[in-house]
Amino acid sequence: MADGCNRIASFSVDHDRIVPGVYLSRTDGDIATYDLRTRTPNQGDYMDNLTIHSVEHMFATFARNSEWRDHVIYFGPMGCQTGFYLLLRDMAPQDARQLILDTLQRIIEYCGPMFGAARKECGNYKNLSLEAAQTECASYLKVVQAQPCDFRYPQAGGET
Repeated sequence: MADGCNRIASFSVDHDRIVPGVYLSRTDGDIATYDLRTRTPNQGDYMDNLTIHSVEHMFATFARNSEWRDHVIYFGPMGCQTGFYLLLRDMAPQDARQLILDTLQRIIEYCGPMFGAARKECGNYKNLSLEAAQTECASYLKVVQAQPCDFRYPQAGGET
């Protein structure tokens, strides 16, 4: 590769084959990076910043307060606006799936104030919407519920 830089793993995945779902992006020792793909890449249907920001606040808070809190390393958005990364330490794939399902359900059912929606808590605190987070999570929950727990990216020819 030019400039002596190696291609990173996420650029090696054929984004024309990715559909919404959960994928195991990489494993580094006991830390697994999951690709929580809420949108199909390169199709023009991208999350707006309000939705990304709102899901980030809600998902991170609920996941870090779940029974799996000690396994949650990071949750944050992809720059391409088509999903999120979830980094988990020492957690079986079926437990990761359950964490994702439970967290999405908690967001959908939540009726309280938006987490981190105060000036002292967030650098863009006015750009948050519980409704936007709930709408995105309700759509994505259906996708995750229908997906098997193998978390492999789609391959050429349709096989996984």
